[in-house]
Amino acid sequence: MDDVINFHMGETSCALVRGSLQAGGDEAIITAGVMGTIGAFIPFLTASDYKLFQSLEMHMRQENPPLLGRDHLAYRSSYFPVKGTIDGDMVETFLSLSPERQRDIADSLDRSVSELQKKIEDMRNRIL
Repeated sequence: MDDVINFHMGETSCALVRGSLQAGGDEAIITAGVMGTIGAFIPFLTASDYKLFQSLEMHMRQENPPLLGRDHLAYRSSYFPVKGTIDGDMVETFLSLSPERQRDIADSLDRSVSELQKKIEDMRNRIL
């Protein structure tokens, strides 16, 4: 068995199921935590999308400093170094930024704001 991904969710998983949340939706690995958290591991369709979301996640880590001083990457790597995953919650905070900050980040990624917004929404809508 190969270790493909590592990602600390913040709580113990009590269910892990491969499936979709809607008829005809893309398959994902759906997980449920002991405190009621529901999460999904959605595979990327292209390597370029993975690299884009990885870069966007890096920008959002810098944009959203931790409230209590704990580094986001250190938290997601609590037991093993984070590997092969993108934190969708962190990426989605891009949508709540001011238009000026969104434009600055989009420019640094050589993309338009609307393109980044569409990519984020498309990824979310693949399973919802």
